[in-house]
Amino acid sequence: MRLIPRDEQFFEMFAQLALRITRSSVLLHELFSDPSRLAHFETAIKDVEHEADGLVHQVNIRIDTSFITPLDREDIHTLATRLDNVVDLIDGTARRAAMFGVTETRAPALQLTDVLVRAAQIIEESVKNLKKPRIVAENGRRIKQLEEEGDAVYHQAVGSLFRGDPNPLDVIKWKELYDKLEEALDECEDVSNVLESIALKHS
Repeated sequence: MRLIPRDEQFFEMFAQLALRITRSSVLLHELFSDPSRLAHFETAIKDVEHEADGLVHQVNIRIDTSFITPLDREDIHTLATRLDNVVDLIDGTARRAAMFGVTETRAPALQLTDVLVRAAQIIEESVKNLKKPRIVAENGRRIKQLEEEGDAVYHQAVGSLFRGDPNPLDVIKWKELYDKLEEALDECEDVSNVLESIALKHS
């Protein structure tokens, strides 16, 4: 019998962070779908990013004040940080789109953000099933496939920027945006790896 209950609130905080990844990725997809509302989407994503930062702060305080944690303290900190990193990268992409004054819709940006939304939804599912390593492992394979799908879109998109007689400013602008989107997808895979490690360790 456990005399001191473990603090299970961490799992809800992880779920809330994962939800912020999905929300911000959907908003980013909408930003590239309708750049005429770029300022609106940039602000909305920044709001979600602030919420994620607040959640990470709460997690860190709780790590310090909880007598018994349900997972290793280091694992809790790593997972919260990784989840937050994805939101930060999405926010960084939105800020760059605003700085560059993006006014056009480009198919690769829509494809990459669509992949990002799907990866975010799988991360949400994995976080909810953190105590079920088989589900987390299967979701890890799905995210790996999405990361490979994103890589293929990214390489095609960047290659096409340099074909023909491109506008140098367009090349600089869109290469930077595609880079950030690919980085966000890579970070999703890193989140998935952390989730798998934790799920196995505590199964």
